[in-house]
Amino acid sequence: MFKVSTTIKQLEWRYAVKKFDASKMLDQSLVDILKHGFNLTATSYGLQPISLVILENKHIQQQLVAHSFGQEQVAQASHVLVICIQNEINDTYINEYFKQVKRVRGTSDEILNPFKEALVESFSKKDIAEIKEWSKNQAYLALGNLLTLCAMEKIDACPMEGFVPDAYDELLGIKAKGLTSVLVLPVGYRATDDIFATFKKVRRDLADSIIEIS
Repeated sequence: MFKVSTTIKQLEWRYAVKKFDASKMLDQSLVDILKHGFNLTATSYGLQPISLVILENKHIQQQLVAHSFGQEQVAQASHVLVICIQNEINDTYINEYFKQVKRVRGTSDEILNPFKEALVESFSKKDIAEIKEWSKNQAYLALGNLLTLCAMEKIDACPMEGFVPDAYDELLGIKAKGLTSVLVLPVGYRATDDIFATFKKVRRDLADSIIEIS
């Protein structure tokens, strides 16, 4: 018989919040956990072509509602997390990554160079659309990681694709940093009158979603 773990209980507790309690703010310690969790997200090749904008400014958050198809969660939330991708992955970016590997691990150039050169060659053959698509996949990995982390820390969240990236980028000054926003995650605490908090989760039966091969 399946024993429900703490992790599963927290994932069952989690839902996409439709209304936040605007009077409740996350402690800085929880924001720091989200920062570190984002930075520890697995990414392809370890290249981390993603950045996280953390917004805690009610005036700007209210402005973002118009660029979020009227979704008030961005204004109500304690903080708004915006996951962004690098606009360009070139040899300079890749070289910087391998410099970091060498600094952290002390790995020799003899070992690193073949892998580095292979990546530089591989990415030089990709067009902008391919690189952006690859980067977006990494952003979704980060989103999933953050959602699980939020559940474990009892932080409410609402993952959003419904927003206007160009407007966000302009308002938040993201373009100037060579980034493009791709996902939005308002975080905070659910309002007591958000009826969606009481709804049962609707998921396929395990037998319909899990394929086991032994």
